[in-house]
Amino acid sequence: MKVSIFGLGYVGVVTAACLARDGHEVSGVDVDPDKVEAIGAGLSPIVEPGLADVLCDGVAAGRIRATTDVERAVQDSEISLVSVGTPSGDRGAPYLGHVLKVVAEIGDAIAGKRTPHVIVLRSTVPPGTLAHCADLVMKRAAGVPVGLAFNPEFLREGSAIADFDHPCYTVIGTDSEQAEAAVRRMYGAIQAPFLVVPPAVAEMVKYVANCWHAAKIGFANEVGRVAKAFGVDGRIVMDIISQDVKLNVSSAYMKPGFAYGGSCLPKDVRALLYYAQEMDVRLPLIAALPTSNQVHVDVACDLVLATKPSRVTVFGLAFKSATDDLRESPAVPLVKRLLGEGCQVRIFSPDVNRARLMGTNLAYIREHIPHFEHLLVDDPDAAVRWAEVVVLAHPHPQFTQALDRAPDGKRVVDLAGVFAKRPQRFDYDGIAW
Repeated sequence: MKVSIFGLGYVGVVTAACLARDGHEVSGVDVDPDKVEAIGAGLSPIVEPGLADVLCDGVAAGRIRATTDVERAVQDSEISLVSVGTPSGDRGAPYLGHVLKVVAEIGDAIAGKRTPHVIVLRSTVPPGTLAHCADLVMKRAAGVPVGLAFNPEFLREGSAIADFDHPCYTVIGTDSEQAEAAVRRMYGAIQAPFLVVPPAVAEMVKYVANCWHAAKIGFANEVGRVAKAFGVDGRIVMDIISQDVKLNVSSAYMKPGFAYGGSCLPKDVRALLYYAQEMDVRLPLIAALPTSNQVHVDVACDLVLATKPSRVTVFGLAFKSATDDLRESPAVPLVKRLLGEGCQVRIFSPDVNRARLMGTNLAYIREHIPHFEHLLVDDPDAAVRWAEVVVLAHPHPQFTQALDRAPDGKRVVDLAGVFAKRPQRFDYDGIAW
């Protein structure tokens, strides 16, 4: 393919070199003439293992050239990648001026070119930016067909070429068949699955990936600090944690849903924070976990109370399905607040109904909801018919079966992602979707 890349910073240069190596003809575009001159001479403007040789080979083979001429680059290509910077403003918002300026210039060049073109954003931008760019291009391209996509990059400095060659997946955020086909063809030499999603999803994925990486680094560092205070080598601890790919390094616990609870997570987070405070070790990230969890419970309560219901049925009282454990279940403070707001509440929780509660489990629920037994019901269908709002606190086959038999128009608040797709026959709302 003939590819133009706008912005010859870290991502742009690595992408240009790798695409040229894979047989594409690449025109690199930048406003900095010194950078353009260096690349034209086969010299890498950045330090990255292996890049100098790949770039030099591409230039020598005539598959990479650099220019400041936007119109010429668009004329000489069928797909344009935008990899310009989106630096932070004073309040943290990304500055999108460079992206919008480049996209407008590409749109003007397409109007002069008069043949279909594809524009792919690779700069990190907030959800909705590609849609804004599409409107901008539509005004500039004078009716020429243009496909747009957002294709986030996941290149780490120091291993960028290996990351380019061996991604876990290639995300294409687009509604355009033209753009999707072009991106698939451009990455034809790479063996990785393609994930085609709406543009806003792809834009969000990039931000979430970077925030998650930052959270992991911060978490590991906090573990290291508190481990050292105990006289333990935090590197050994985190190495062991990382070897568990069933729970610790996996998709487990990575789905938005209701707050965490149970007999382990809440108390153990509190315990670690207690000892850290005793030893004068600050753990702001871990200390934020209980606060974040409580905020999530508050959001759930507000969601249920949004329509000011007088009768609420809660499906699920235990902290998760297939257990009768009520200890620190987020459903318990939810029910407690609903009662405090004057709601009548009925609870259908088959695992709790069948269980013979005793010990600390029984003591916990009686402390928080003294007469909880009077709220439990055995007939889910009757509980649905009675309620103005049905709350799903965790998944269970009996919950979905009862809702399958429920009348249309019932208000359902889903806190656990029980429905993968929004059911059209309910007045449905989810806590994070």
